[in-house]
Amino acid sequence: MRARKHFGQHFLDDGNVIRKIIGAMAPRAGEHFVEIGPGRGAITLPLLAAGVRLDVIEIDHDLARELPAIVNAGADGGASAARCTVHGTDALRFDFRALAAPGEQLRLAGNLPYNISTPLLFHLLEQGPLFSDLHVMLQKEVGERMTAEHGNKIYGRLTISIALRCAVERLFTIQPGSFRPPPQVDSVFLRLVPHSTPLADARTLAIADRLVAQAFSMRRKRLSNGLRGLLSPEEIRAAGVDDGVRPEDLPPETWLSLAAVKTALANGAMSLSE
Repeated sequence: MRARKHFGQHFLDDGNVIRKIIGAMAPRAGEHFVEIGPGRGAITLPLLAAGVRLDVIEIDHDLARELPAIVNAGADGGASAARCTVHGTDALRFDFRALAAPGEQLRLAGNLPYNISTPLLFHLLEQGPLFSDLHVMLQKEVGERMTAEHGNKIYGRLTISIALRCAVERLFTIQPGSFRPPPQVDSVFLRLVPHSTPLADARTLAIADRLVAQAFSMRRKRLSNGLRGLLSPEEIRAAGVDDGVRPEDLPPETWLSLAAVKTALANGAMSLSE
């Protein structure tokens, strides 16, 4: 089957890269994996060979219909088919919590379409403590933004919002020639591990996201200007933050301090005279 451009399809077709990916994930028999964007089964088949239970999410209904036949034609003669369930649906709208038994954590593998990788990542991370880890392929530029250090020109809204929810590790780069058809840019393989203890409650995270979004819409402005209408200079200083710095100079956890002040002021639990 040909890759479809409107789905952002680029099928992984490099045995060495596939082995590196499987080695990095180290799947174990009995683990419950979810795979997004299985393509022609390049990662699906070795995951099943490792003995995992697998739920596959594929938006392309033609591919979704073909995947059972691909699994049945695998090296085990289809013996693993009973451990594989294919869902022909949009991962952006899918409720991944429906796949897990009470108290169960899932592992995720995904070749994320470049055009939806960021919203899809946030959809996955909004599932609460559902995933123990996520291993994803995405555009190298996006991966670099996700792992940038504060003070770097590519550090920004995505970096902070991801860092407040999980630890990110860049594992290796994947060249365009490893895919069919080859994309125009390099890809990167990342490991994301959600924080075992959330850094803040959902409300504080949402407020931090709002502060970050407004401040980085004017990233070269002083923080007091970027947060005008949300926090005053006095309120910024109450969080222990210099109101004269630029947004890109603040590490992720500082935005939680600003959000905590915003929350406390809104709840009447804090006044600047304290």
